[in-house]
Amino acid sequence: MSNWYESMETDTSPIISSRVRLARNLEDYPFSACITEAQSADMITKVKKAAPDFNFIELAKENTVEQMSMVENHDISPEILSIGTKRPVGLLKCDIPNTVIMLGEEDHIRIQAITPGDDLESAYKNAAEVDDRLESGLKYAYHKDFGYLTSCPTNTGTGLRASFMVHIPMLEKTGNLQRIVTGLSKLGMTFRGIYGEGSKPFGSIYQLSNQVTLGKSEEEIINTLNHTCEQLKENEHILLKNAFINKPIEMEDMIFRALGLLSHARKLTVNEAMESLSAIRVGILSGILSKKEIDRPIYSIMMNIEPGNLQKRAGAHLSENDIRIERAKYLREIFKV
Repeated sequence: MSNWYESMETDTSPIISSRVRLARNLEDYPFSACITEAQSADMITKVKKAAPDFNFIELAKENTVEQMSMVENHDISPEILSIGTKRPVGLLKCDIPNTVIMLGEEDHIRIQAITPGDDLESAYKNAAEVDDRLESGLKYAYHKDFGYLTSCPTNTGTGLRASFMVHIPMLEKTGNLQRIVTGLSKLGMTFRGIYGEGSKPFGSIYQLSNQVTLGKSEEEIINTLNHTCEQLKENEHILLKNAFINKPIEMEDMIFRALGLLSHARKLTVNEAMESLSAIRVGILSGILSKKEIDRPIYSIMMNIEPGNLQKRAGAHLSENDIRIERAKYLREIFKV
């Protein structure tokens, strides 16, 4: 089963991936803010019994490097690791591609489905299928007027958070992004960093998602987000096109400087590498660089240069200095000239 980030569809437009997350809680247990360690363990056991064909991973038993890698690969959130220091948490992996279930995070159950590129409908279909399978053996906390009950009021209703991971360097660098962020907040949407709430953007990559689910249907949320993202794509495309018309030498210089750094550097910080890979992606989308010369999606490279994945591949804990050396070595092998 291939991972979503290994698909070339992630490199065809500003949209890298589509994600749907469903928040659910069991009726017989307190929400996460009040649940005890024993209740959390019992809740996880009950969910596992409802999904006997799913593969369970007890996060506390995974080493730090493996946990970091799971966050970098978007299998789990950084928050669940923090919660896991206080009570049991886990991850269920199922037979539906790129669909996982976090157990014991802010809500008892968080179903997450990711698809490469612009395909929110398929992500929702996958998440809904898992939801139906779980609900057939579990009793969710549900109110006839309010819908699914969740720890955070903004998730109550459908419990659905839909998002696109977008690469928008031109909107960011031209100063237009803040204006868009302000406008989107009035429509009940938000921009977050590369790993969701509380995280920072790297390489001009952001997550665009809905903020409110109460009073909206799943179809309304997905349609609104699709429409918004189409406008975002169009704005980014126009700015990119104008940049190559007005400053062609500067744009080409940015791209080829990045290529030179990635193909020759001996030490690289994650910020340096991400910024350079962002420029390479601009080169690919604009046709300046040929995709034939780079045999993997840019975002998969971005994930593989993160500390957890680097150390997992090296099979050892590395110092910060050694991580920078290993990162540059990995990138030289890909971008060798």
